[in-house]
Amino acid sequence: MRIDGTLVAPSDYNVIAKSGSWLRFERVTGVSIYGGTLDAQGTKLWACKNSGKSCPKGARITAPGNSPNTDGIHLERSSGVSIMNSHIGTGDDCVSIGPGNSNLWIENISCGPGHGISIGSLGWDLQEAGVQNVTVKTVTFTGTDNGLRIKTWARPSNGFVRGVLFQDAAMVNVRNPIIIDQNYCPHHKNCPDQASGVRISNVKYQDIHGTSSTQVAVKFDCSKTHPCSGIRLDKINLTYRGKAATAFCANAGGTATRVVEPTSCL
Repeated sequence: MRIDGTLVAPSDYNVIAKSGSWLRFERVTGVSIYGGTLDAQGTKLWACKNSGKSCPKGARITAPGNSPNTDGIHLERSSGVSIMNSHIGTGDDCVSIGPGNSNLWIENISCGPGHGISIGSLGWDLQEAGVQNVTVKTVTFTGTDNGLRIKTWARPSNGFVRGVLFQDAAMVNVRNPIIIDQNYCPHHKNCPDQASGVRISNVKYQDIHGTSSTQVAVKFDCSKTHPCSGIRLDKINLTYRGKAATAFCANAGGTATRVVEPTSCL
C-alpha cells in the first residue's frame, strides 16, 4: 500500500469514535505501507479534552504480539510531542524514541503485548542527535518483553540521553521491567568488540512497582567506555514469583532513595 500525498481523517472526530477505527487491516500477510503522511486532524479532539467535556477516548493501536517490526508509535527528530490516554499492543515497541527527540511527554499509556516503551535504538551513526527531557508517567505494562528501556548500539557515537523521568509505572509479568542495554548487537554483526559511545545521564525511576517474569528485574548494562551516570532509583518495588527479585549493574553509577526492591546495585 503506497500513500501519495496526505491521507486525512474526517474532521468530525465522532465519526472515527463511532466506527472504532480509522485504518484497519485484518487477516493479511506480507503487507507494506509506505510513503505519504497520515493526518488524524486531532486539533478539535484535544480542544474538547482540554475543555473538560466528555470526549472520545485516546488512540488504540493493536497488532499481534508476534508481528515483527510493528512499533506502535515511533518518534524521531521531534520536539514538544505529547502521547496520552492510549492503549498500544503490538509486536515491537509500544512507543519507540529515536535520535533527535526532546521535550516529550508520554502519559497514561497501557502497553501490551509488545517490547515496552524504548528510548532507542540509538548510536548507529557516529554523528547522531541526542535525546533529552523525556517524561514517561502513569503507564502499565502487561506481559511485555520490556517495561522502561534505553537501548544503544555497541558502536562509537557522539549521541546522548539525558534528563529522563520514568514515573508511576505498573509492571504485570514483564520480562525486563527496568533495563538499560548499551551492548545491543543482534547476531553479533556490525558491532562486535566495540563499546557504545552514547552518554546516558540523569535518568530517574520513581514509583515503579509490580512483577517481573525473570529473576533480574532491574538491569543497567552500560557502556564500558562511557558509563551511565546520575541514575536515580526512588521507591521501587518489583518482585519475581512472589519473592525478591535481583538487580544487575555494569558500568553504572547513581543513587537509591526510600524503599528500593530489588536492592540497588548502583
